Amino acid sequence: MTSQEPLGQQLSDSAARRLSTREDGSLDVMGSVGGWRGIIEAALPATSFLTAYLVVGDLPLAIILAIAVGVLFAVVRIAQRGSLVQSLSGLAGVLICAAFAHFSGEARGYYVPGFFINVAYIVALVTSIAVKWPLMGVVFGVIRGEGMQWRQDALRRRSYAVATWLITAVLASRLAVQLPLYFADHETALGVTRVVMGVPLYAFALWLGWMITREREPSRAQ
Repeated sequence: MTSQEPLGQQLSDSAARRLSTREDGSLDVMGSVGGWRGIIEAALPATSFLTAYLVVGDLPLAIILAIAVGVLFAVVRIAQRGSLVQSLSGLAGVLICAAFAHFSGEARGYYVPGFFINVAYIVALVTSIAVKWPLMGVVFGVIRGEGMQWRQDALRRRSYAVATWLITAVLASRLAVQLPLYFADHETALGVTRVVMGVPLYAFALWLGWMITREREPSRAQ
């Protein structure tokens, strides 16, 4: 075992805990993104912000509404004795976006943190492929009980690299579509694409990556 493998196992265990599986061991995509509740909680603060800004044209009011929605979700989760980290992480994201909008004085500023987050993830994903530790292998490997053994199989490593490229492509597509809208100051289109290209698109890429990295059963002679 190399010195990198214990680190890879730690990363794998940590990342895999964020994903849900079914009783048969397959990936539960909806569960992994928090179900419909997770999708709503991810989309509604930004949607509320955009709607309020378009209807009223008041940036401070739109910011307050987005924060209020984020606080409501956090309070409900805490009241239901949910994970404190999970309860507050979503609110923290809303607060950061709201801060960018406030200090920039522009509604489009709300979406700036998302650009930096996407770039950071793209760098991490591409780096993991370059060093032959594709992150989707790190995550899926522990779910499937492979551990780090998949790294010894060139075909498995390549399939996990393809899955990692899929997630990278989703993040890159967000930047390719949303950055031009940002610089063109198309706030409505930017807000809509932010929601559409958010959790739903990520969930689809996650499912597709899981499917293409399944081990094929050996064919039986007729």
